[in-house]
Amino acid sequence: MSVPSRPVVRPMVVAHRGASDEEPEHTLRAYRKAFVHGADGVECDVRLTADHHLVCVHDRRVNRTSNGAGVVSTLELARLEELDWASWKVGPGESETPEADPERGHLLTLRRLLDTLVATGEETLTLIETKHPTRHGDDVEKTLVQLLRHFDLDRGDQPGRPRIRVMSFSARALQRVHKLSPAVPLVHLVEGIVPAIAIDGSLPKGIGAVGLDVRIVRKKPKVVERFHRQGHAVYVWTVDDEADMDLCRELGVQVIITNRPGVAVDRMRATR
Repeated sequence: MSVPSRPVVRPMVVAHRGASDEEPEHTLRAYRKAFVHGADGVECDVRLTADHHLVCVHDRRVNRTSNGAGVVSTLELARLEELDWASWKVGPGESETPEADPERGHLLTLRRLLDTLVATGEETLTLIETKHPTRHGDDVEKTLVQLLRHFDLDRGDQPGRPRIRVMSFSARALQRVHKLSPAVPLVHLVEGIVPAIAIDGSLPKGIGAVGLDVRIVRKKPKVVERFHRQGHAVYVWTVDDEADMDLCRELGVQVIITNRPGVAVDRMRATR
């Protein structure tokens, strides 16, 4: 496959839901493993509980990643914290007793994740995706901005602080964040086939980056250059195959989001 010629720059490696190929997704252990691998950043999905707490859970329902059942938005935080969020990912010979790692199966709230990231004093690229549709509507973005303000993370990139990016497939959700906190950088996610917005590389007002499904990049690699010509950064997800990692690097993608941060970091270093 031929790709446009451009200076080769190493993309930043962001751990998708933590090092989720190795550890239970969205657990503190998964994020800590990502840092051990040398990831440049982390990504999380957030949903609002019935009592308005933001929790790091991808699915609408808790069934796949916990030992419980039900819809996240209808359950209160206390109930969600009673569930085991790790046993489904226990590998051969691993122990899942509290003594082994008391936090491994514990629900991770966005507050806890941000507190952990702020405490490091590092400028960790931190991608937060708000999930829609939801019964809570714009309360998701309102609660997110309030939490970012609590940590003084709503004023754009600052020295020694996590570098926040809010992402969504919903342009309306991103517009709500921009209205509430215009300094927070935004990423418009797109998936599947090449969407209409990718024809000329333009994005809605106030959005400075696009998050492309890796299938789009494989099929239409020149779309990356179109966004670059418009001055937009390009993030690509979910980049787990080494050939896709190489392609993203050749195309000058700024960020690759991967379940395999250890593999990606090694691959980027080896091909620098």
